[in-house]
Amino acid sequence: KTDDSILYAACFDANGGLFEPLLGEEDAIVSDELNHASIIDGVRMSKARRWRYRNNDMADLERYLKEAVAQGTRHRVIATDGVFSMDGVIADLASICDLADRYETEHCGVMGRVDLVTGTLGKALGGALGGFTTGRKEIVDLLRQRSRPYLFSNTLPPAVVGASIAVLDLLSSTTELRDRLESNTRFFREGLTQAGFDIKPGTHPIVPIMLYDEKLAHDLARRLLELRVYVVGFSFPVVPRGQARIRVQVSAAHERRHLEKALAAFAQAGQEFGVLKGAAR
Repeated sequence: KTDDSILYAACFDANGGLFEPLLGEEDAIVSDELNHASIIDGVRMSKARRWRYRNNDMADLERYLKEAVAQGTRHRVIATDGVFSMDGVIADLASICDLADRYETEHCGVMGRVDLVTGTLGKALGGALGGFTTGRKEIVDLLRQRSRPYLFSNTLPPAVVGASIAVLDLLSSTTELRDRLESNTRFFREGLTQAGFDIKPGTHPIVPIMLYDEKLAHDLARRLLELRVYVVGFSFPVVPRGQARIRVQVSAAHERRHLEKALAAFAQAGQEFGVLKGAAR
């Protein structure tokens, strides 16, 4: 639970308007290399000194924190996604917080032992738009006075705010939806693995199916749409060169029959394109 929150038209605005009002040339930001574009843009707009550490690599993060301390920076901020949207990788939050405590560093973007959290109302909560920053009252008060996306943009529609509050109340009252999501995620990940797809390991409902070749990723996504399964192929510059993929997002709203249909379509398309392990192209 935090002291106060500030609402934005989008989470992109929340991240874009976070760093510049709070940090100056004498400060430092140490940011994960795979952070969302909104965090990257927000960091760029700040005058603080910047370091970028390898994704979820605590040794690399500590190396840059030591360097920031050695350079005499005043305040140090660690910025990380909670979940990296293209990989489904969950940040090592406990270790990040331990390092932040050790090097007297603020930490943004993680839950629990944090100073600031930003988030979206437009993804899992289903609000279609909206973002927020939550934390200590003094910081939120400062953002209300100096965060440009908040000052010079429209506010959220009341209907979106009301719907988001209702969803948060629902999620706080029962674990039913979360339990269903975890079950759906396990079922779908296991099904893809058994079919022979190369997926990034993990437990998150974001499931990256690695295809590596850009044309292949987009062609396979197009074929899946013909089979009545909508997915999106991603390639450079959204992901690094040679790391093209299809990203699937499992939902608590999916019924088992939906997932079974999707798995059957993936198996058919994967066989046609020769991307299944053991299948010749």
